[in-house]
Amino acid sequence: MDATAPDEHRQASLSQNAHLGVRGRLHHFTWAWFTLTMSTGGLAVLLDRTPHKFRGLITIGTIVFIFNLALFLCLVTAITIRFLLNPNALRRSLIHPTESLFFPCFWLSMSTIILGIQAYGVPSSGPWLPVVLRVLFWIYVACTFLVAVVQYYILFTGEHLTIHSMTPAWILPVFPVMLSGTIASALAADQPPDQALPIIVAGITFQGLGIFVSMLMYPLYLGRLMGDGLPAPDLRPGMFISVGPPAFTCLALIGMANSLPSGYNFFSTHPYSIEVLQTMALFIGCFLWALSFWFFCISAISCINGIGHMVFHLTWWAFVFPNVGFTIATIDIGTQFQSQGVLWVGSAMTILIVIIWCFVFFHHVNAVRRRKILWPGRDEDKEG
Repeated sequence: MDATAPDEHRQASLSQNAHLGVRGRLHHFTWAWFTLTMSTGGLAVLLDRTPHKFRGLITIGTIVFIFNLALFLCLVTAITIRFLLNPNALRRSLIHPTESLFFPCFWLSMSTIILGIQAYGVPSSGPWLPVVLRVLFWIYVACTFLVAVVQYYILFTGEHLTIHSMTPAWILPVFPVMLSGTIASALAADQPPDQALPIIVAGITFQGLGIFVSMLMYPLYLGRLMGDGLPAPDLRPGMFISVGPPAFTCLALIGMANSLPSGYNFFSTHPYSIEVLQTMALFIGCFLWALSFWFFCISAISCINGIGHMVFHLTWWAFVFPNVGFTIATIDIGTQFQSQGVLWVGSAMTILIVIIWCFVFFHHVNAVRRRKILWPGRDEDKEG
């Protein structure tokens, strides 16, 4: 056999790919692209929640929110075109051991849109919008619970993953339904008591589901780190996913406790229970915040150690979204304790999140331009 044949074949393949058009590149448009919109939507929510606002910040947040809506529509259009041009691509994307883990990012993007509508739409709209958000909440809960069940079933029965390949991305299928609690904490305050209480009960129920499934995953993750060491430098930003579950649970517990309808139903006969639950939520939130902070430190040190060896992947957006939850949780704790020191820390973290978002967005655009992603063999749909 001619020894130069593989090289010639590789050169021919590269030459063919060099002329890959938009249609060919869209063939590799994966669910992982929705990490962009879940992070951008999270940034918009954070700008609304940051404690030290300057004039025009809400306008900036509104622009970011609208920009995220436009991005989301573009991404939905692009992935729809991919599935229309390649009829079997949808099924393959949902059973692929890597790409399928990013399908929940679509739903996480939806959660940030709902939160953004609450933050920027409700204050300037009529009473009809809270009703719409209430309907969206229940649809979201039903769909994401179905995702959490079906996707894990597919992972359990499909191409098996090994503990040596374990990453925090294994948490992602339950992440969207876990954010039901975060959404409930934001929506409940503007709902009538007879609607707010069911929303809070659903929120605490599925927030509990999400955090407990995450807790079951953490020993596998830590065991993988102890046995095999850190992931490759390119994949280390994904370690920040582990920051998200305790952080979002912290802010959800505090928010839902503060939105409990006083004088209604159970709380009319147990009037002091609200104060008790608010105190419990705050201290349990501190407990969870510490776990989130520990994961943050481990992830940050690991990424710093890998600087210089990192090539952009869409998992870089994990620099943003989980840390949005961590920042809002810090702000909520500072607000409850009336600590200006903690609130200033939250404001400083907000500035860092904005800088990191700009950094990742620049590298994202540059990676597309330089064919580092959206290219054969370089995206989450690759085999092997």
